[in-house]
Amino acid sequence: MKRQHFWILLGVVLLACSSAAAQKITTFDVPGAGTGSGQGTLSEGISDLGITYGYYIDGNGVAHGFLRFPFGGFDTFDVPGAGTAAGQGTFAFSLNPEISLAGYYIDGNGVLHGYVRTLFGAITTFDPPGAGTSSGEGTYALNINPEGTVAGYFFDASFVAHGFLRHRDGSFTVFDVPGAGTEPGQGTGSSSGIALNVEGALAGAYIDSANTLRGYLRAPNGAITDIDAPGAGLGPGPGTDTAGVNALGVVPGVYVDSSGVFHGFVRAPNGSITEFNAHGAGTGAGQGTLPEGLNLEGEITGGFVDKNSASHGFLRHLSGTITTFDAPGAGTAPNQGTFPQLNNVEGSISGYDVDANGVSHGFVRTP
Repeated sequence: MKRQHFWILLGVVLLACSSAAAQKITTFDVPGAGTGSGQGTLSEGISDLGITYGYYIDGNGVAHGFLRFPFGGFDTFDVPGAGTAAGQGTFAFSLNPEISLAGYYIDGNGVLHGYVRTLFGAITTFDPPGAGTSSGEGTYALNINPEGTVAGYFFDASFVAHGFLRHRDGSFTVFDVPGAGTEPGQGTGSSSGIALNVEGALAGAYIDSANTLRGYLRAPNGAITDIDAPGAGLGPGPGTDTAGVNALGVVPGVYVDSSGVFHGFVRAPNGSITEFNAHGAGTGAGQGTLPEGLNLEGEITGGFVDKNSASHGFLRHLSGTITTFDAPGAGTAPNQGTFPQLNNVEGSISGYDVDANGVSHGFVRTP
């Protein structure tokens, strides 16, 4: 274990000794965020320094990236070349300790491209070899680790997905999971935000030739291990997806059973898988438990969809107990509610809620 990991882990242990009963949820809107349905602020994560990040949709339906600092100030940005029509723009998904952001932008022709943005605003754009150049094709850059490596996937000209790593020197490693399908809409993907850990392990999922979604963990040396949760259905629709991997090799995820219900799971470094379901999760198709984030301590956050198809937040503690919560102002109708994304080493959770008018707002939940 690296020295920085030891001190982080020590801090987690000390924090775990304090009371977790109190909580505070702060909601926020990025200046310029739209106020119509399908618009607003979508916070995608929170760093160990308490910096939240993500993107917002303006009144014209265009996306822009943002950072929100612990004191409440914002830094907004657009990648040069990002399109300015509805559905286009700049999207941010991952932040490393150097405060470098990774994400993608959609240009004026509907093509996706990856980027890295430094703390000081310098932006480098990129596309892996083989990335498609037509609308809907291109590069999904979704993760950046402390070493500056970026991971994600791209769709080629045949709309088949392939995984990639972009190294700090600008070189690429492109890979396909054995068994990944080769037809349009199939192939190899990656999880988002925290899927690439400091050691270089990458979590993701692939769609095989039978259109079944299957999880995987790629080791730093390139060796790939399939992850199939017990109970996951087969064929189009059901299957197993991962949500990330922490520095200790713990992988959270979600599987869909043969009835279309979502269930959470956590995979230990020894390969054992534990299923869990948040209290109040619905049991109908399109309902259930959907993990999103995992911190170093092993706490998992995410959302669950109730019997009315509204979403609520949860935090699964290392002991296995689950705390549920809702952001103030979150709607209660289908496709509304609270959508946690990531949690940090301090136990803070960031995400967004969708209100009764269909507008998204960012939030931070602190212990």
